[in-house]
Parts: sequence; C-alpha cells; structure tokens
Amino acid sequence: MIETRLVNYQDPADREALLHVLDIYSRDPMGAGEPLDAEVKSRLCDDLARFPGAVSFLAWSEDDAIGLINGFLGYSTFKARPLMNIHDIAVVPGFRGFGVGRQLLQAMQAHADRQGCCKLTLEVLSGNQPARQAYLKFGFEDYTLDPTAGTAMFMQKWL
Repeated sequence: MIETRLVNYQDPADREALLHVLDIYSRDPMGAGEPLDAEVKSRLCDDLARFPGAVSFLAWSEDDAIGLINGFLGYSTFKARPLMNIHDIAVVPGFRGFGVGRQLLQAMQAHADRQGCCKLTLEVLSGNQPARQAYLKFGFEDYTLDPTAGTAMFMQKWL
C-alpha cells in the first residue's frame, strides 16, 4: 500500500526523506546526473519552509520514501488566478511504473484545487518519454495559445 502525505519541512523524518528521494533524482540521468551538493542539502528544507507557496508531498511504502513531488504557487495573469508549478517529481527505481507518480500528481492537483488554482504546469525533458507519456495520460498537454504560433519551450539562463 502506497501512502502520499504532505511534507512537514520541520519534521526530521520528512526532511531526511525529501533529501533522500531528491538526491536519487538528482543522480539520475533525467536529473542532473550528480548528487545534490552538501550545501544544498544543508539548507533546502529550511528554505522551502520559508518560501511562500512551496509545497511537497512524499509517497511512502511502509517506512520507505519512494516518491516526491515539489510544487510552487504561481500566478496566471491571463486567468487572474493562482497556478501550481510542479518543479520536481521523482519516483525511486524499483517503484516506477506502479502508479506512484500518478498518486503524487493527484495529491498535488487536490492541493492546487484547494488553493483555487486554474492549472498545473510542469516541464519535462524531451528525451524522458516514460514521464512524458505519464503526464499526457494524466491530462497534461503541450502548452499552446494558438497552434499556428507553436508550442511553448522551456528555457533557462543561469545567474
């Protein structure tokens, strides 16, 4: 039985579990391919606790954290309502393909509904076809306003 629970960033067990699953994700080729930096690990949970609109859920199998979803409240100017951006979603190897990601998405969607959000957003690497297919099955679609203008592309600039 898989249980999905809201993370308490101040709870030592939740902090350890969040960092453990996020580190597994970071080491994965679909993450950064490297472990989380020690400095990031030392302050991440405290930063999330202070960051307005940050929310995380962990999926548990018995006493083992097996999945994580991190989201941040944003705002849609076109709808004049909040939105929820899913920044990370990760399922540890060995539990992939069993609906853990779907449970995490459902938990985040229910939370977003309670916040009055108009939509969920996320980004996915084009080469991560299993995740892309899971998101499409959940109801996500490529972002477009006018099909003749194309779909949105996620871009970044490091500062």
